[in-house]
Amino acid sequence: MPDTFATHLLSVTTGRTEMVMDLTEDCTQFLDRTAQGRDGLLNVFVPHATAGIAILETGAGSDDDLLTALQTLLPADDRWRHRHGSPGHGRDHVLPALVPPHATLPVIGGRLELGTWQSVCLVDTNVDNADRQVRLSFLG
Repeated sequence: MPDTFATHLLSVTTGRTEMVMDLTEDCTQFLDRTAQGRDGLLNVFVPHATAGIAILETGAGSDDDLLTALQTLLPADDRWRHRHGSPGHGRDHVLPALVPPHATLPVIGGRLELGTWQSVCLVDTNVDNADRQVRLSFLG
């Protein structure tokens, strides 16, 4: 049986443009408060039908490359059956099938175990909703 379960709801504003937002520091701060040197798992979950969580390199162009790839795979045009919102908004509802709304990551000794260039990121292509919540949960 686990010794600890802690959760925190993080509110973020993504703005009115498609974006990849690095949440790694938020995850680290949460673990500093809750993990207290324990091993366990961090679950990052975005409870929205039009956003996802990705583990990728940021700052060297990969975040922009991801958005470009998503624009190619999911163009903002009139092909989508889901038609409310801005033009092409139906594609935003397909996004979580490609970029899932969650990630579960190992925590060793209270620290997030990521590779050298990996970051925990919120991926949001929905320009109609600038306010997001991300649930961070530690099970240790």
